[in-house]
Amino acid sequence: MPDSQPQPSNGATADTTALVLCGARLTDGRIVDVRLGAGRIEAVGTAGSLTAHGARLDLAGYLLLPAPAEPHAHSDTALTAPASDRPVSYAPEEVQRRATEAALLQLGHGATALRSHVRIGDAQELGRMEAVLQARRSLRGLAELTAVAVPRLLTGVAGADGMAALRDAVRMGAGVAGGCPDLDPDPAGYVEAVLEVAAEHDCPVDLHTDGDDPARLARLAAMVGGMRPGVTLGPCSGLARLPAGVAARVADQLAAAGVTVVCLPQGGCGGVERGGAERRVAPVRLLRAAGVRVAAGGGALRDMSNPVGRGDPLESAYLLASQGGMRAADAYGTVSTAARAAMGLPEVRVEAGFPAELLAVRGDGIESVLSLAYSRIVIHRGRVVARTSAVREYCDSAAAVALELPRQGRSDLGHAGR
Repeated sequence: MPDSQPQPSNGATADTTALVLCGARLTDGRIVDVRLGAGRIEAVGTAGSLTAHGARLDLAGYLLLPAPAEPHAHSDTALTAPASDRPVSYAPEEVQRRATEAALLQLGHGATALRSHVRIGDAQELGRMEAVLQARRSLRGLAELTAVAVPRLLTGVAGADGMAALRDAVRMGAGVAGGCPDLDPDPAGYVEAVLEVAAEHDCPVDLHTDGDDPARLARLAAMVGGMRPGVTLGPCSGLARLPAGVAARVADQLAAAGVTVVCLPQGGCGGVERGGAERRVAPVRLLRAAGVRVAAGGGALRDMSNPVGRGDPLESAYLLASQGGMRAADAYGTVSTAARAAMGLPEVRVEAGFPAELLAVRGDGIESVLSLAYSRIVIHRGRVVARTSAVREYCDSAAAVALELPRQGRSDLGHAGR
């Protein structure tokens, strides 16, 4: 597990890769310079106060935030939504290409770390896993991609092959043991099998569950809490179908087990959910009130589960704020601080000593960032790895109308076009 504490810079030698971010706004309203070096934040000072050993980047007009992370992707099925009459190919080279493209799309949105659930066994055996791991290698230096091994069956006669595939997947590089116990005839036995492999290889556990059986959810919470700490469950949308009192009791049990819930506000879960079925989001406020750590992920990215999935962490935060009733800052925390914690990654703050995993978004506050998140600059390990610049132009008649607007109206139009 990575160290979650910031490491101070000794400042003994000049870092030729140093970068100073100039004039960035922080969420508390301060305008600051931020110096990065050796993959960490070296210093934060008032605007104009920091010298640069290397390059400078003007962030005037940008809000500087800890970078989001994507805790629930499906790289092996990403970008497979039908666009023609041709069948989808799951040949390793095609899965690798799509997985890489999907990760770059998510990186462009700001996610510098991704956790991807990958199916193993079935007809493709370990081919999809091999392809995603190859994509991970090709992304080195741009983003961190971790694979979760997801077998279909782990119990009974048919489950023997699934257990062998799960062990093989972890040995070959899958960093997390996972799966969907709801699809196995013996869900409790399935969970026991995943926990057994995780204990053998000392790796995290991340399970899919979407059922609305409170007794089964309670048993699941008791099992994972008693046998292995730090288990992640998602998307848990079945909780939203339960009466409030019943859901509250399940939330208390999840909190007692130390479980993290990853919800999917954008809907869709890599083929696990049936296309066309009603999609709900786990009751985030109820879970947080019970003390459950809640993170948010993007889920399906243009596959059969969600053909229009964007894989944008800021959209997940926007949906939690606009439809889930969360404060904008808390909603952003589900895709940044909570998502990174769920993935076992070090905490990020815009303070000296913390990892230089940052996202700069055009805007003057977290609310405007979630509503008008057009232009973005993504920083991974202290380097700019992606940049999106959006420009909106109006025709002459629209510009004439803008001149007649009150001052506040003109300001809003100008901001929206950056």
